[in-house]
Amino acid sequence: MEVDQHVPAAKKPRNKQRVLMLSSRGINHRMRHLMNDLEALLPHVKKDSKLDSKNHLNLLPELADLNNCNNTLYFEARRHEDLYLWAAKTPNGPSIKMHVQNIHTMDELKMTGNCLKGSRGILSFSKEFDDTEWGKLTKEVFTHIFGVPPQARKAKPFIDHILTFSILDDKVWFRNFQIVEKDPLQPNGPPQTSLVEIGPRFVLTPIRIFEGAFNGATVYSNPEFITPAAVRSALRREKGDKYGNRKHAQAERGIRKDRRKLGEDELAVSKVFA
Repeated sequence: MEVDQHVPAAKKPRNKQRVLMLSSRGINHRMRHLMNDLEALLPHVKKDSKLDSKNHLNLLPELADLNNCNNTLYFEARRHEDLYLWAAKTPNGPSIKMHVQNIHTMDELKMTGNCLKGSRGILSFSKEFDDTEWGKLTKEVFTHIFGVPPQARKAKPFIDHILTFSILDDKVWFRNFQIVEKDPLQPNGPPQTSLVEIGPRFVLTPIRIFEGAFNGATVYSNPEFITPAAVRSALRREKGDKYGNRKHAQAERGIRKDRRKLGEDELAVSKVFA
């Protein structure tokens, strides 16, 4: 006699990603607007108050644990003009430190694209991410952070935009596009899918990848990265060299004038009628 044994169905693993977003002191208005745009794009983000000290990054995994988050986006401002982004998996790592450049917020761009607030987005990565080890690791971390889980509390069951990450010149370029399924010029015509940019847009330059969360051994270091302070110092030094060269040329011109002066003539009027 055969007995039907009820085999329980395997449970589908749930995506339980939550992201803690916070910044350091000293951010300007553009950095703050970028954070607000990312918070509007990612409904599974929990925003926290500013971190007082930049030297105590070891507190961030504890803050993420207190907020029941397993990912962290930390915006670190330096000199009120340089912005660095830490993307980390807490509490065990890894963590990626990147320099943020070419920031353009939604209000700045005034693009015609639009999407529902709280909707989930499709993540698109260029094929260059699979060519390098740091690209594969960055792709995995960004998938955990920017991929909105379907069970997120503020998420809506719609997918109407695409977040694209592209690698060009060893930099990660971020864009956000709306999925348009109808031609706005022919609303009653056949469906025609197209993409319209929404914003924000920015460029990330990877600096270092650490094994742990905000600490640990260096897994990857970008040898071509030059700090923005060093770039500004080189520009000031170049201006100083121009000034020094100009002063040196003036001194040489004065010396040449002195050499061209003729000696005093013995038959000069001042000597004859002295």
